[in-house]
Amino acid sequence: MSPTLALLLLSQVAFYTTVTSKKVCGRPPVSDGIDETILKRVYEIGEEVSLTCGQGYLPSTATTSRITCTDTGGWIQSNLACSQKWELLFIRYVMLGANESSCLHNGTWSNPPPVCKAVNCPLALPPRDGRIVHDKPITGSTTMYGQGWTYECNPPKAPSYERGSCRADGTIPDPPVCREVSCSIPTNIPNGVITFAVMRPHGYKEKVKYACNEHYVLDGQAEIQCQNTGNWSSKPVCRAPCTVGIKRGRIFYNAKKIWIADLKPNRVQHGEHVAFYCLNRADKCGYPVVSTCNDGSLPIPECFEGEFLPAG
Repeated sequence: MSPTLALLLLSQVAFYTTVTSKKVCGRPPVSDGIDETILKRVYEIGEEVSLTCGQGYLPSTATTSRITCTDTGGWIQSNLACSQKWELLFIRYVMLGANESSCLHNGTWSNPPPVCKAVNCPLALPPRDGRIVHDKPITGSTTMYGQGWTYECNPPKAPSYERGSCRADGTIPDPPVCREVSCSIPTNIPNGVITFAVMRPHGYKEKVKYACNEHYVLDGQAEIQCQNTGNWSSKPVCRAPCTVGIKRGRIFYNAKKIWIADLKPNRVQHGEHVAFYCLNRADKCGYPVVSTCNDGSLPIPECFEGEFLPAG
């Protein structure tokens, strides 16, 4: 090999190492109530993030908190704490009386001021062979607008509908009918199994639990329930893992910057994020581009330059 060619190859290796060895920070850890929608998966050294409280939460300390990605690849702990807002009770009122009044020639008004009265409803009647469970304790013989309750029937019967509430016009629904319902024998899901169930028709509110095969991720509720309609609630789906389809290069995965050869086995779970490093030729530096595993598919960013695994 000629000295010129050897020097050129060494320069390229040194440049590649400079580009890809730069430390970065993963997504900063946050406490409950902090808005996570603005957070990225990867940050450069020195990059700042302003943390704020999410919707429905109020700051109990400072209104905002700025944290910085340090040169060690970590974050300085935030002093922001968020607490949940108090629940607001909205009461609907109806107006009793005339909605307008005119000044008469004798200096009096044509109509007296109206009265605004809170909407309330009589207590709901329980279904035959059943009972009512109110969302909140009831005092007196009325309920306020918006207050709700659940109808329940004596097992194994199910109510024709399960929910009721005090309506805006001061009325309540008629009690539902209690009837026997049955859901069909539960079936398996692709790439998953029923963990425990007797293979027979099931009654109202009986449950069946699912699990996924190894390396698959359960998307949805693990348990399904026989509903009052005679149908099962929605089954979960087992999402497939992904293969990172490159032969050479560095990625940022599971809060670490690693060579693809060190990812053993080459497998990423559904919903997990992988950052690929693309080259900015103008600034001679690398920058991360995040991709997400979605049911067996992990797109590689178009800007990534490197060797790819064979398709299929």
